[in-house]
Amino acid sequence: MTTSDDVQRAVDELAAVIGQSVLIEDHDQRPVWWCTRGPVDPTRMRTILHRQVAPAAAAIVPRYRLRQAHGPVRTAADPEAEMWARWAIPVRHEGRYLGLLWVLDQHEALSEGDLQSAIDCADLAASVLVQTRQSAETVRLVREELIGRLVAGPDEEAVRELSRLEQMPHDAMVQVEAPGTTGGWILPDDMSAHVVSRRPRQATSGAPVPLVHLREAVRRAAATRRTIQAGAQVDPPTWDNLGAWRLVVEAPDDVAVESIHPAAGILAEHSRGDLLSTARMIVDNGGDVAGAAGTLHVHRTTVYYRVERIKDLTGVDLQDGEARTHLQLALWLAAYRATA
Repeated sequence: MTTSDDVQRAVDELAAVIGQSVLIEDHDQRPVWWCTRGPVDPTRMRTILHRQVAPAAAAIVPRYRLRQAHGPVRTAADPEAEMWARWAIPVRHEGRYLGLLWVLDQHEALSEGDLQSAIDCADLAASVLVQTRQSAETVRLVREELIGRLVAGPDEEAVRELSRLEQMPHDAMVQVEAPGTTGGWILPDDMSAHVVSRRPRQATSGAPVPLVHLREAVRRAAATRRTIQAGAQVDPPTWDNLGAWRLVVEAPDDVAVESIHPAAGILAEHSRGDLLSTARMIVDNGGDVAGAAGTLHVHRTTVYYRVERIKDLTGVDLQDGEARTHLQLALWLAAYRATA
């Protein structure tokens, strides 16, 4: 079976024979094998040093439709991208595009025989890259299945298998971000799970939990996201900072909004939505009418008028602290459940 070392030896030999620098990148334009012979352009130097392709250089691929090519394509020098002219040879396996083999050729020195040698090298690379992709796909499917089991509930066997697969401690801790961010396991509903390696992050799910309790971290992240959608002012937006909103999140389903305060239902059903939004703003501002007026961008007199209308409809005086507290929790619960 062809190995990565075999491909590297082939790249070294090709570069020695043609006297030019050679680089092979994978489907995602990540450099995999290379050999430098003589001078190279700034783009090649950065690619080798940083193991990634600059955006200006990456743009060459769609510009020349290299992913669709089935034979060598010569790309012209591009001073703006700091690239010399070069040859691009598609790396394919049974027609499937896997990457590109690049040969610097500033002075059009390559012969037909040199190009054929480059094609042979690309074919060798394809046999290894396809194995790598197949292996990576298998790992991805197994990972997704194990993570799915943990999202469904505690599963010690799934923890052991995932720990072996990812080469991490069995007692690893995790946090969940919502919306998801890069660098973690992709979860349903635009979330991502992140293993704590050194210091915990200020994640949506709050403090880390053991991997076996990934479901709980997902629940906390989803609940935190819903509270923010419901208008909660949480900074930073994490489970640990929800404060009184935790009472709303944990409220049993059989607790009706009206049982917390009937005025919430009356305001929700009234044809004037501005009364509901005004009541919510005032209770969230601790009864401060001036502050509520500023946030709502209306005159203070307008807010006072609405306060009186709310009192007439519901019997609630928004200047009464105790009544305001009960109404606030009811309005929060209504807003939270509306995000479901």
